[in-house]
Amino acid sequence: MANTVNLETSDGAMALYDVEPEAHAIGAVIVIQEAFGVNDHIEDVTRRFAAEGYRSVSPHLFHRTGDPVLDYQDIDKVMPHMGALSEAGLLADLDVTLDFLTQQGFANTSIGVVGFCMGGSVTFLAAARYRLGAAVTFYGGGVSEGRFGMPSLVDLAKDLKTPWLGLFGDLDKGIPVEQVELLRSAAGRAAGPAEIVRYAEAEHGFHCDARPSYHEPSARDGWRRTLDWFAEFLDKV
Repeated sequence: MANTVNLETSDGAMALYDVEPEAHAIGAVIVIQEAFGVNDHIEDVTRRFAAEGYRSVSPHLFHRTGDPVLDYQDIDKVMPHMGALSEAGLLADLDVTLDFLTQQGFANTSIGVVGFCMGGSVTFLAAARYRLGAAVTFYGGGVSEGRFGMPSLVDLAKDLKTPWLGLFGDLDKGIPVEQVELLRSAAGRAAGPAEIVRYAEAEHGFHCDARPSYHEPSARDGWRRTLDWFAEFLDKV
């Protein structure tokens, strides 16, 4: 069952797309949006996790700037909304999302977080600031230079508190392989499990089947690895 609820933040209401599995939930997953809003694709991915048995939610992180859904080609329209994000605001949104899931009976160790594109960076921030069950980043930027007022992923890596998996495409023009390997080295010094997988034939956005950059073999493998990562590290409810 899918619906949208409104959560109160210090900056007003934030919509949360919420999907319950048909049977008893084995855990919970927070799906962090791309730079285009909580669109049909992100809602679809959220439902896919619910089909795997997880209570799945996706917070609308652009709620401070009108909560738009943007076209994949409208990069100029995307930038003002991304530019308005801040580490403090993102953590506040994650706080209320986690509080919602706690009220539904999920401990933090039973909650996973996964993010795509911009959301991959936010997922890494969550993994560094909270002790969750597991985290997976799909091609999150800001690897060597911070974004949203937060440190770079390389600098944040030492603070990882959550088992983290990163999935990157070698053909991603915005995230060079050299940066990915720097992140691999930095994450390898974290206290807990951290792993990076590279896909030789994948571009940025390779998991999104609504974009021209979709690469089915890489997407399928990344999805399998994500489910395996959650199965290994999330405490079962």
